[in-house]
Amino acid sequence: MFKNHPKGLLLAALSNMGERFGYYIMNAVLALFLCSKFGLSDGQSGFIAAMFLTAIYVLSLVGGIIADRTQNYKATIAWGLVVMALGYVLLSIPVLSTPDNISWLLPFTIFALALIACGNGLFKGNLQAIVGQMYDNFEASAAKESPERLKWAQGQRDAGFQIFYVFINIGALLAPFIAPMLRSWWLNSHGLEYNADLPKLCHEFISKGAEMPVGHLANLNELVAKVGGDASDLSAFCTQYLDIFNTGIHYSFIASVVTMLISLVIFLMSKHLFPTPGKKETVASEGYTEAEKQAMAKEIKQRMYALFAVLGIAVFFWFSFHQNGQSLSFFARDFVQTDSIAPEIWQAVNPFFVIVLTPVIMWIFASLTKAGRAISTPRKIAYGMGIAGIAYLFLAIYSAMQGYPSANEFTVMADSAKAGLKAGPWVLIVTYFFLTVAELFISPLGLSFVSKVAPKNLQGLCQGLWLGATAVGNGLLWIGPLIYNEWPVWICWTVFLIVCLISMGVMFGMVKWLERVTK
Repeated sequence: MFKNHPKGLLLAALSNMGERFGYYIMNAVLALFLCSKFGLSDGQSGFIAAMFLTAIYVLSLVGGIIADRTQNYKATIAWGLVVMALGYVLLSIPVLSTPDNISWLLPFTIFALALIACGNGLFKGNLQAIVGQMYDNFEASAAKESPERLKWAQGQRDAGFQIFYVFINIGALLAPFIAPMLRSWWLNSHGLEYNADLPKLCHEFISKGAEMPVGHLANLNELVAKVGGDASDLSAFCTQYLDIFNTGIHYSFIASVVTMLISLVIFLMSKHLFPTPGKKETVASEGYTEAEKQAMAKEIKQRMYALFAVLGIAVFFWFSFHQNGQSLSFFARDFVQTDSIAPEIWQAVNPFFVIVLTPVIMWIFASLTKAGRAISTPRKIAYGMGIAGIAYLFLAIYSAMQGYPSANEFTVMADSAKAGLKAGPWVLIVTYFFLTVAELFISPLGLSFVSKVAPKNLQGLCQGLWLGATAVGNGLLWIGPLIYNEWPVWICWTVFLIVCLISMGVMFGMVKWLERVTK
């Protein structure tokens, strides 16, 4: 797999895999954890999670600027891992949330998330810039051998970023199991069982007591007996259940600390193998005529225009795709049978498909290239948006056929009534299959595209811009839970379908221009 790629790719991928593993432990449960920990609504927790994701990618732009200006990419990356580890340490401290301490405990949790976002900003884009520079050097070496060798080396870049992306998803595949496993273990050690609906009802009882609606109270009593609790003192049970439920999740963040440190050790031990992106070559300016300087400036300008055009499409892809941690997670919790599988674990389906499908898609692209029918990176991105649309088309049709109401209406139904309406796990598997194929057409190839068009002395900044576009998309994520809770859920999926189709149309309209710019 690594034979025809630059030295150092494997170690960069391993360092990134460790960081992503720790990140996805937390991210897999974040929105649901904020609900169970603090009693926040889906909309409130979704907004905080969306702002956290936005901050991660916005700060990647800042991290890219810092590395470009200091020309010290490796130190910036190392400090990013240290800051992230500190954030996870704070997040792992188990403190029971009560009406008396929520005024400082919630801001404390947000501060820990802010540290993680800052560290991620220093780490993420700059490691990607190093990988891009590996391929710049790889192609420069090939150019010295022959034009044919250069053409072959240029064809390896997309494949290299897909390999890099697979290692990200190895971490993402394993991570979603950690928090649910520790949470269930901690509940079982206290004679209790996991139930996804109980935290919300417990918070409602603590808040309202006797004023809790009769139907909700009946559901609470039914579920208390189901998980092995004592319904004679609901106030004591609710406090105990929330404490144990969330403490197990807090302990899972310790695993994130460990993986950050492992990633740091791998990076520090192998950093001598990594190039320094953006290092300016000493070139005599008088060696160029005025016309040549103007031509180079025009080319750089065209490349930046092309970059921003693709970034605009990336915004809408991430707005749709990252619903896997928002409305799709809430859908798994509310509308899918999760008695034996916690809703967070369904997020592992996406990285599983990434690992399985990447070799297949790489083979298809390679075969088309060998046959003289290579698909350009911009065209692949356009196809990806259409495939993402298929995922939401499927969900919209299924939800409409089932007659699903809004999530708010569905969750107040009796537990026995909801059980007969819940979807089987296959619905999520089909959805994530199409979303994953779309992701493989867009995300790793988007990174490759950025590395192609970025000026050499601005690679950290340009990778940060790609992540900045992701930030804008993530900043819109809260719209998903809002629609999901207030309108029949098929409307929510239709909105994302429309977004994907419009983005695909715009991208196809720009394909020929983008292909010319990236030649």
